[in-house]
Amino acid sequence: MNLAFDTDKVNNYTSNSQIARVLTEDWVKSNSYCPNCGENHLNEFKNNKPVADFYCKSCSEQFELKSKNGLKIGNKIVNGAYSTMIDRINSDENPHFFFLTYDKIKWQVNNFIIIPKYYFTPEIIIKREPLGINAIRKGWVGCNINITKVPENGRIFLVKNSEIISKEKVLSKWKGTEFLRTKKGKSKGWILDIMNCVEAIQKDTFSLNELYSFENQLRLKYPNNNYIKDKIRQQLQFLRDNGLIEFKSRGIYKKIKL
Repeated sequence: MNLAFDTDKVNNYTSNSQIARVLTEDWVKSNSYCPNCGENHLNEFKNNKPVADFYCKSCSEQFELKSKNGLKIGNKIVNGAYSTMIDRINSDENPHFFFLTYDKIKWQVNNFIIIPKYYFTPEIIIKREPLGINAIRKGWVGCNINITKVPENGRIFLVKNSEIISKEKVLSKWKGTEFLRTKKGKSKGWILDIMNCVEAIQKDTFSLNELYSFENQLRLKYPNNNYIKDKIRQQLQFLRDNGLIEFKSRGIYKKIKL
């Protein structure tokens, strides 16, 4: 993987946005690989397919790329239309998302991260204010993607702070996320909520009582559930069975890094 962009590709371009688009898409096509099956090259969709930018010939997974100039990815990623994004999240055709940041002076990659599509829920899509009456597309409603609501194990770096992460580590971490692939609706929501609660406890080993401290917060989200503590224990069992936490002793658990 070469972190430098091939600037010869944009000799005939003058628009900054076009230059950035061509360079970042060319870099992904030339340097990335499929995190699902390990295929060494991704293919670019022709004719600007509206729901994805790249696909893997081997396993047919689809990927969309979002990129921006800067050192950090940040907490929010600017995306397109809010209603379109919500529809895509609820569709089987929703692609996985690549997020890329780059240095516009050096024209090279700083960070390259993928978030599997099954970590996306309507909760992480933040609606923006409609465009004003003087805008060309007045009334249009865009959105941001709040990646802070995605659990850490759903944020898989291929490049982090200009350091290339080994392909073996990326594929292993991806494999560790697949337990969520078949989950939908409230079932998936509960798993992600408990994962985020576990991450909010700022230490590797935690107690069941510490997780119970999120009971009121969870009750606000699930007002019709009268058995929040039971649900917490159920999700901890699920996370343990899928290798994300380890049971140490009665009421004590340890986080496992993928």
